[in-house]
Amino acid sequence: MAKRNKSALKRQRQNEKRRLRNRYWKTRVKNIMKEVRVAVETRNLPQAEESLKKAVSIIQKTVSKGVLHLRTASRYISKLDRQVYSLKKELSQKAQG
Repeated sequence: MAKRNKSALKRQRQNEKRRLRNRYWKTRVKNIMKEVRVAVETRNLPQAEESLKKAVSIIQKTVSKGVLHLRTASRYISKLDRQVYSLKKELSQKAQG
């Protein structure tokens, strides 16, 4: 904890604000990723695609706010996209065969 230095106290206040803001956005990312994952596990393709669209938007927003690194966000989006694509592929193969 900063004690005397005026600039150290200001930095402490700024860091606390940023920590809370970052925590809010990271929680939103985790929740929307979970929503996509649950939709894929329950084999609900329309819900999975809708959740994926929302997830991409939220993840990209966190990058623009400086909460997540661009490559981390790309990795998250790619992972979710692969899950939804594999579900789509699996369901289309069941429909054909």
